[in-house]
Amino acid sequence: MITNLVLLQADGQGAGAMNLIMIVVLIAIFYFFMIRPQQKKQKEIRKFREAITTGDNVVTAGGIYGKVRRIKETVLVIEIAKGVEITVDKGSVYPSAADVQMDGNNKIEDAK
Repeated sequence: MITNLVLLQADGQGAGAMNLIMIVVLIAIFYFFMIRPQQKKQKEIRKFREAITTGDNVVTAGGIYGKVRRIKETVLVIEIAKGVEITVDKGSVYPSAADVQMDGNNKIEDAK
């Protein structure tokens, strides 16, 4: 009878260790497939925002395409049409999808 209790307790401890290992494995999977790629993407966007220069084509978070005309400390002045300029926060600007898809020789104006 005592040997049965010892064996049952040993089995219970092994299952607990196995559950702990599974939790650690799941956390590792989430990190490598969800968290790490998102951090890399955010780092690339931050690098882009720091490297914005006058004349770059950008798209705002609202979906407005334009060309950077002036850069201030926390805002950008973007020309969205001839003579039409808007001021947007730097945090709401992303690289233009057209620039990413086109090779380096073509400009957006050539594609329109």
